[in-house]
Amino acid sequence: MRSSLVLPAAPLLVPSPKPLCTRPASRWGTALRLLACWALLVLCGASRAQADPPPVAVEGQMRILTSAMAVSGNDAQFPADRSARRVRLPDDWWTSRPKEDGPVWYRLQFDAPPSADRLLGAYIERVCSNAEVYLNGQIVHSGGRMTEPVTRNCYYPQLVSLPAALLREQGNVLDIKVMGYALQRVSTRQRAGGLSAVKVGPYALLQAERNTDRFWSLTTVEIITAGTSVLGVLVLCLGWLNKRDPHLVWFGLLTLTWNLLAFRMLARELPLENATVELLVCVGWGIVTALAVQFMLSYGGLRSRTLEIGLVLQCIALPLTLLVAGPQRLFVMTSAWQLLMVCEVIATMALYLHAIWQHRRAEFWPMTIAMASMGGLILIERAVQHDMLDPLRLHISHFAVPLVFIVLSARQLQAFSRAMEAAEAARNSLESRVAEATAEMERNYAQMAELRVEQVTEKERKRIAGDLHDDLGAKLLTIVHTSESERISSLAREALEEMRLSVKGLTGKPLPVGDALADWRAETVLRLGQAGVEADWRSPTEDLTQQLSARAFVQTTRILREAISNVIKHSGASHCKIRCTLGEHDFVLVVQDNGKGIPMELDGKLDRGHGMASMKHRAKQMQGQCLVESGPGYGTVIRLTLPL
Repeated sequence: MRSSLVLPAAPLLVPSPKPLCTRPASRWGTALRLLACWALLVLCGASRAQADPPPVAVEGQMRILTSAMAVSGNDAQFPADRSARRVRLPDDWWTSRPKEDGPVWYRLQFDAPPSADRLLGAYIERVCSNAEVYLNGQIVHSGGRMTEPVTRNCYYPQLVSLPAALLREQGNVLDIKVMGYALQRVSTRQRAGGLSAVKVGPYALLQAERNTDRFWSLTTVEIITAGTSVLGVLVLCLGWLNKRDPHLVWFGLLTLTWNLLAFRMLARELPLENATVELLVCVGWGIVTALAVQFMLSYGGLRSRTLEIGLVLQCIALPLTLLVAGPQRLFVMTSAWQLLMVCEVIATMALYLHAIWQHRRAEFWPMTIAMASMGGLILIERAVQHDMLDPLRLHISHFAVPLVFIVLSARQLQAFSRAMEAAEAARNSLESRVAEATAEMERNYAQMAELRVEQVTEKERKRIAGDLHDDLGAKLLTIVHTSESERISSLAREALEEMRLSVKGLTGKPLPVGDALADWRAETVLRLGQAGVEADWRSPTEDLTQQLSARAFVQTTRILREAISNVIKHSGASHCKIRCTLGEHDFVLVVQDNGKGIPMELDGKLDRGHGMASMKHRAKQMQGQCLVESGPGYGTVIRLTLPL
């Protein structure tokens, strides 16, 4: 039966109780001294038990190596001739050797697990920065370059296959040469050198564990980084296209810069030395801080030229101070700068939340949750860097911060979408208003053109009316008074009356409908009476407020005269009824006689005789209509409808 090999522990030195008994004492005094010595022995034993756990822990088929002999040196093999000291695994250099760089050799011993018929492996969960593994003096694994620039495997778990030909049944020696850096030469505590506990067991089981750890520590980071990079580019493009929202540009740059810093976890082979890489990382943190402050100030409407200049000067001063301090003080200077930048970010968060509480209260609580989450992550990270908390197995900031970025990106895209919808609605409204204004302008232009035409027409009418009155009217009046023929005087008088009516239609002002009806009634009754035809005139007697234009009065007068003339000359009627009615928007005049009506041979040809065509044409000019109803032996009805 195999047994695990337990390395001897260092001898425990306990102060001898002899000096306590150099002089005589009472029985009770001696008893108290012996009790004190026994308590001291118990405490020392408990302390020893806590400080020196079993070097090999057995868990099923696994052997977990938690203790090793460590010695510094860049030798090709483990320097057995040099004094080594026992260390517990995991061995974090920021605690065990904060000012010492590598390489450091670790020697571990183990017995082969029972399943020796299968391929065995050794699983190293964390080694920083790189390691070479030797089994019983033969190299079996190398993580990459062990000299500058050293391969960066701090976030890559290492799985080493242990060839069966090199394994012994008992007393196997596993030497691990670790190349790492002291805490003072790196920017974060997680980048300091160190070695985790080593698991030895079946290769298949260790490979499954390695794949799981690698998924959560690396693959997930790759997925989140790729996703947030796409979102960052999208937000950056939206901000670049929409100059009114500069905070989108700052947020896109912030996301992309953060992802660039996160890329250092994934990059193993960099063509730069450790000091240069760590300096660039520190400069990157300064840029991230400046972008975060600019984003919150711009999004909250608090942009300040003074703060922008201060952030630029800070980004310049940060690398200068680190260069002056030198690589041996990098961690101290970086911690001071990061503490200052954390205070800046938290103060800006408070200022931003106060601003949106005042102006955009609907966004306050979602942004408060996001900002509080971000602030909590920052404080946890600072607590780890200041050794207030132990570093977590997973680098929480590389998971949680991108998630916060995703939430903020979604919020930005949602706000941008709403702004685009509002802009689209405003554009549609503006187009509608422009179309309405254009239509109104076109209507106004048409009205102005019509008004201009009317003005020109009115001016021409007045000129013609003046010419008729001054020239033709004077000549007709001369004929009336000088002609010796009664017939010629009568015709001249009628022509003068028609001319005056025409002049009134050209230049006259609107007149009340009541006055027009009175004039028509007087003239119509007089003419019918002179012809021996009984006249029956009926029209509204109440007060009439409607107005009739001069042109409508003239045209209606001529239509009525023509109708009465037809009754007198052609109908042979003895009775004629005239009815006038006024509606809200129109005027109706009906002339009906009891004559012989229109002969059959003229049916369908009414427009050719009796002035019917002239009557209909005049009505049409005034947007009205003139209808004629007649039959042999039934008389004739003329119905005139005109708009007021």
